[in-house]
Amino acid sequence: MMSVWSQRPQFLHLGLFFAAYVLGCGFAQALAIVPGITVSIWPPGGVFIATLVLTSPYSWPWWMLAGCLAEMFAQLVWFHSPIPAGFLIYVGNALGATVGAILVSRVCGRPARLETLQEVLAFVVLGAGAGPLVSATVGSATLAWFGVESQTFAAVWPLFWTGDATGILLVAPLALVVIQSWRRNAQLSAAQRMEAGVLGLIFLGVASLSLSADYLPSPYIIMPPLLWAAVRFEFRGAAIALTILALITMALTISGYSQFVGDPESQREKQVMLQFFLGISAFSALIVAAVSRQHQQALLTLRQSVVALSDRERELSQLVDMVPVQIRRLTPDGNPIFFNKRLLDFLGLNDLTQLDKPHMSRLTAAIRSLVHPDDASLLLDTVHHSLATGEPFSLKYRMRRADGAFRWIDGRGEPVRDHSGAIVQWYVISIDIDDEMRAREAMQHRERQLQQLIDTVPVQIWSVTPGGCPVYINKTMMDYIGLQLGDFDAEGGLPGAIETIIHPDDRAAVVKALNHCFNTGEPFELKFRNRRGDGEFRWTEGRAEPLRDESGRIIRWFGANVDVHDLVTSQEALRDRERALWQLVETLPAMIDCAAPDGEPIYRSQQLRNFLGYQLEELDGTGKSRLTGTLDAGVHPDDVAAVKEQYARCLRSGEPYARRHRLRRFDGEYRWVETRAAPMRDVEGTIVQWNVICLDIDGEVHVQEELRLAQERLARASQSASLAELSASIAHEVNQPLAAVVANSHACQRWLTAKPPNLARAQKTVERIIRDANAAADVVARIRGLFKRSVEPRDNTDLSTIVIEARNLMTEEAARRRVRMDVDVGSGLPLVALDRVHIQQVLVNLIRNGMDAMDAVEGDRVLGVRVRRMGDVVQTEVSDCGAGIAFPDKIFEPFFTTKGNGMGMGLAISRSIVESHGGRLWVEKNDGQGATFAFTLPIKVEATQ
Repeated sequence: MMSVWSQRPQFLHLGLFFAAYVLGCGFAQALAIVPGITVSIWPPGGVFIATLVLTSPYSWPWWMLAGCLAEMFAQLVWFHSPIPAGFLIYVGNALGATVGAILVSRVCGRPARLETLQEVLAFVVLGAGAGPLVSATVGSATLAWFGVESQTFAAVWPLFWTGDATGILLVAPLALVVIQSWRRNAQLSAAQRMEAGVLGLIFLGVASLSLSADYLPSPYIIMPPLLWAAVRFEFRGAAIALTILALITMALTISGYSQFVGDPESQREKQVMLQFFLGISAFSALIVAAVSRQHQQALLTLRQSVVALSDRERELSQLVDMVPVQIRRLTPDGNPIFFNKRLLDFLGLNDLTQLDKPHMSRLTAAIRSLVHPDDASLLLDTVHHSLATGEPFSLKYRMRRADGAFRWIDGRGEPVRDHSGAIVQWYVISIDIDDEMRAREAMQHRERQLQQLIDTVPVQIWSVTPGGCPVYINKTMMDYIGLQLGDFDAEGGLPGAIETIIHPDDRAAVVKALNHCFNTGEPFELKFRNRRGDGEFRWTEGRAEPLRDESGRIIRWFGANVDVHDLVTSQEALRDRERALWQLVETLPAMIDCAAPDGEPIYRSQQLRNFLGYQLEELDGTGKSRLTGTLDAGVHPDDVAAVKEQYARCLRSGEPYARRHRLRRFDGEYRWVETRAAPMRDVEGTIVQWNVICLDIDGEVHVQEELRLAQERLARASQSASLAELSASIAHEVNQPLAAVVANSHACQRWLTAKPPNLARAQKTVERIIRDANAAADVVARIRGLFKRSVEPRDNTDLSTIVIEARNLMTEEAARRRVRMDVDVGSGLPLVALDRVHIQQVLVNLIRNGMDAMDAVEGDRVLGVRVRRMGDVVQTEVSDCGAGIAFPDKIFEPFFTTKGNGMGMGLAISRSIVESHGGRLWVEKNDGQGATFAFTLPIKVEATQ
């Protein structure tokens, strides 16, 4: 049911079918000239059968429904028969059309093309002959049953059958052919259109005259122009001509001027004549059109065959000329009669006559002139032998090319024989194989080189069958083991060879590995000891790979043995050294750590693991990196920030790391350690690893602290002793003149109180008092000279030398106190007039004060000394990174000190010395931390009182 619905025709096509069916009924009613017979020729039968032939059987119910509606409409408009009678007549028409369509489709195929005479005849017999038998029988029976116009079955059936047959002949074949022909959109030429116009005028005139009652006596005079149209324009011409003929017949019949209209007694005969006239016209036109079409197809096929044969001949000629083979044809006696174009081009010839030479056959002349002298005689003898025996020949020889170069040719000749076996000609081909020959020579040369390479390469190469039978060993292996390939067979094949050349301790492993590889197809790889020709067993590394065919089956095993004895022994020595080094690292009384380039620990020695009390892997999975976890867990909280900062700086810059800090031991005690790290770099300078050593210096730090405290106590005692000594010296120096002053004063008093006063002696005593007072004043003046300006003899001196001397004086103390001195002296400094000893004392005092300020500083302790010319003075700066100066305004006052054991006189004396040289001494706070002491010295200094 779904197939019937899916094959539903378009409504436009159904409408056209409906219209054609109704118009065909009108045409039939117009030609009904027999009284009591409503039709004479039945075109709807042709429309019906043509439609069923052209469409799918699944769509036939739709066409039958449309035909039924058209029949009922025509009965109502044209025939006025009872509806039951009209329906039964339609049923007969539908059955006749169905039978005819089925028979035509079975014989002519689907869709029926009707392009040959055989197909047209089959359609006429089956469609126009067999189909109307059903429709005529049902229709005649219906008319007789219903008593339409008192017609009997026997009287109506012949007219009914001939009318249906004529309608089918007139419409169905032409409808089929016209629809199929018009789909091709064949265009007529100008001459054909002119011919069609002239033919149409002639056909109209002849048809009008022949079918009218007053002019030509016979209607068949129309046949010549009708057949002309069928011959010249085939089925389309026949269709148009028959359509015009049917229309003229209908028009004349309706008007009463037709030859087929007569009195009622002869009307039945006239109708039969009309049916025969239209049927014969249609049949003749169809037959002639089919014959014409078949003739044209035959002519077209013949022309196509001729063209194809010509094309084939041209293709064969091109093939012979362009095929990459040199082709020649010889007579039975060997005379060349044809060279293809490729051979002529190769030889540089225009035609074969260029090969002719007097007193010499063309064959001999061609071979002598074109073939290499070393190959000409052999080729000539071979060809003559084949010509004499009729045997094919094949030979490789060198032939001269057009440019004079000789190239290798593979020539072959075969005889062509007739039905009696006699040779009628020879065909010879030759192929340029020069590249192949040269490639073969090159391959042979490469094979020799490869063989030499295999025999001289310092690797033992061998090959065995899939079952393990030795088939090849190279010369290197023969020389190494002192055996030939045949010796393996004598020794019992591969098992015997293993027993002969493999160390007894390694034979079982070698046999097991080889058997496993032979059974599984896996590659072989093993180190074993192999016996050399001199009897020494040496370590050898053997490897083998299987060679497989396209199906994956192993066809050969190829192996190579390499002497790795020196490598194995060196590796063993290296492993021994590595074990010794490992033991050294593990037993060294120092804690060793190795880290990746990013600082992440990757190894810790046993000493460090024991100190920390945990394994390195325990830091994984804590959410921190190993480095961060180690520092957070081990470094003292007061030191961890500075340690992380310095670690990060060293990892970024690649500078070595050195620092003292407190590290937590496994028992929870923090101990002082000194950690040093240095980067290990590759040949390109890239850091590949950090090596770290950590020393427990807790005892040393405590000892150094006790030593520092002792030194401070000693310094305070020394200062006290020096002060006492200075006080004693001052007292001694001043005491004598003061004692003399006192004694002389008492003497002067006595001389003045004497009776009478002794003025002369008193005068002398006063002079002595003045002398002794001046002596005491001189002593005090020398002491005051340290704290006031005084004019001392000065030399023009390079200040940079004094700075260097002061640095050298303080180098040992700086190293002891872990202070790095950064001295920067400008170039081209002028000479300065100064007291060398005093200025040196100033520099030493400032440097020592800077070191004292950095005693409490953790991390880098850098003391900078910078000397620059600033206009007309030379400025010297001493900077530290200590805690800074809390009282910069009082620092230069005598006896003011920030040190627990200081006297407060150093900076006061230093300022006094600098000012005595005409300079200035001051202090400034640094931006970060620490302070900078600076003093200037004038380039030109005038003496001051």
